[in-house]
Amino acid sequence: MSLLFSPLRIKNIDLKNRIVVSPMCQYSADEGYANDWHLVHLGSRAVGGAGLILLEATAVSPEGRISAEDLGIWSDDHIPVLKRITAFLHANGSVAGIQLGHAGRKGSSGSPWKGGKKVSEANGGWKTVAPSAVPFQESDEAPAALTAEGIEKVRTDFKAAARRALDAGFKVIEIHAAHGYLLHQFLSPLSNQRSDAYGGSFENRIRLVLEVVDDIKEVWPEENPLFVRISASDWADGGWTADESIALSSILKDKGVDLIDCSSGGLAAHQQIPIFPGYQVQFSEDIKKQAGILTGAVGLITDAEQAESILTEGKADLIFLARELLRDPYFPLHAAQILNEDIKWPDQYDRAKPRKSK
Repeated sequence: MSLLFSPLRIKNIDLKNRIVVSPMCQYSADEGYANDWHLVHLGSRAVGGAGLILLEATAVSPEGRISAEDLGIWSDDHIPVLKRITAFLHANGSVAGIQLGHAGRKGSSGSPWKGGKKVSEANGGWKTVAPSAVPFQESDEAPAALTAEGIEKVRTDFKAAARRALDAGFKVIEIHAAHGYLLHQFLSPLSNQRSDAYGGSFENRIRLVLEVVDDIKEVWPEENPLFVRISASDWADGGWTADESIALSSILKDKGVDLIDCSSGGLAAHQQIPIFPGYQVQFSEDIKKQAGILTGAVGLITDAEQAESILTEGKADLIFLARELLRDPYFPLHAAQILNEDIKWPDQYDRAKPRKSK
């Protein structure tokens, strides 16, 4: 059996294969509520055979949204429609997970097809928050530096969101500490210029991430997996580094985190990223081997053979696919054919399954 289609047990969940639908914002919610678009979008990937499906970055508070169209989980009222989605995903053989996030200074933005620019408070936006009053773009209004009370609210919001995620039927939580959003902003010296217990040293800059992990573990069952997505490098001088990512991952493992989802970038507007197929896989390999924790590889992974080789070479434990699964919701079914794996298709589609001639 190919490794891509081998099962993997993480705590109390059994993944039927190593293919993960990476969190991808759809910018299609209203006041945080999921709707039929999310059900069909995510449901298609379950029908398509993915082992684990992670919902897009779901805001733990209204001010934590990237855009006004982001999914939210700051209210118990958000639970019923999310529960409908998780039930469908589980009924069709996938495990449902959710990424919990707070956009910080990158919030109050327009959806990509509306230009993605900052939306002013006068036009329906909101005042953003961050570790320090340092904007992402020099032309942006500076965010408000979080006070001690503001940091406490962030922690409380993540904890409450985790409880709601459990009530909504999710089996996996991924904490979003990547792509220049709030928790990543605390990690990086480029955005964190604080002089208190949350700024300066490596130990101080990672403090909020560790506190959020502890807070979530108070309400998230010990037997349920907990992932953390990080940007393993800022790709910018003076920013968060790959070595710091390895050190953080070791600490997170000791705290009971099960897997590091290894992405990169997103914090500095002047970042310089060398783009090529699998350009982030090295981070996954280094963290897996040096921190001794399960990792997920993501970034320009586009075909079955590439995904299989990453696993067989010991560079990752899971393959997170994003744009390729937007292009082809049935990538797992097609990849199985390429790797000569005979996997089950949905009963409703079985008559279309290619079969080898005898």
